[in-house]
Amino acid sequence: MRIDLHAHSTASDGTDTPAELVRNAAGAGLDVVALTDHDTVAGYREAIDALPQGLTLVTGAELSCRLDGIGMHMLAYLFDPEEPELHRERELVRDDRIPRAQAMIGKLQGLGVDITWEQVARIAGDGSVGRPHIAAALVELGVVRTVSDAFTAEWLADGGRAYAEKHELDPFDAIRLVKAAGGVTVFAHPAAVKRGTCVPESAIAALASAGLDGIEVDHMDHDEATRARLRGLAADLGLLTTGSSDYHGSRKTCRLGEYTTDPEIYGEITRRATGAFPVPGAGGRVRG
Repeated sequence: MRIDLHAHSTASDGTDTPAELVRNAAGAGLDVVALTDHDTVAGYREAIDALPQGLTLVTGAELSCRLDGIGMHMLAYLFDPEEPELHRERELVRDDRIPRAQAMIGKLQGLGVDITWEQVARIAGDGSVGRPHIAAALVELGVVRTVSDAFTAEWLADGGRAYAEKHELDPFDAIRLVKAAGGVTVFAHPAAVKRGTCVPESAIAALASAGLDGIEVDHMDHDEATRARLRGLAADLGLLTTGSSDYHGSRKTCRLGEYTTDPEIYGEITRRATGAFPVPGAGGRVRG
């Protein structure tokens, strides 16, 4: 089995619609793909309705968190999307995205960049607006060469010249909320130093004690030495280890299935989840 547990659609900051994402996942030879848009479940219905025969969809989300001033992302899988408290927190994060984006655009304009809200809104479309959309606008304007080049201290990285904060979950609260909704939590790309400061390993240990299920190890932003170190840490802490592409369509260079998750780990994730079931075949329903 080929299992990719981290992918984005136009419901957040990917360039594939949810339907295109599942079709492309099947075309890439995947058996399982997880839809993990940022702080939203808006793509579920379209993805399920378009699900090709032979491909299983894992419903999820990538939750925006912050610990001691350091941004981090928590992958949440197979939770009940209607659970009220987690739903309310996702709405708070989503609603703060527009004023936050507008604040960053204002900072960029103050730095002499000819960027507008209208340009960013066009790029975001129906998606949940975020930094990757602003980064794409900077690429369009020729300010940076790639989206990744915008995530530096010069521009949009945490603490960067054009950075603005938004409402984000405490990761300990995120773990509690996801578990209460029957889901499973995996810390996304925990050592992606290219993105900025990472939380220390002592914090990962504390999150593990609070119920964190796993860490994403095999990821394009982790080199071989980092992956080996994270595997050792996971073994010490009793955490599951996952691998995934973090696919964003044409917005990033990663390909669907570039990194994958061991089938035994996937099986353990599905065993632990009680909020929703993976959706097999050509359509189905997420259990609420």
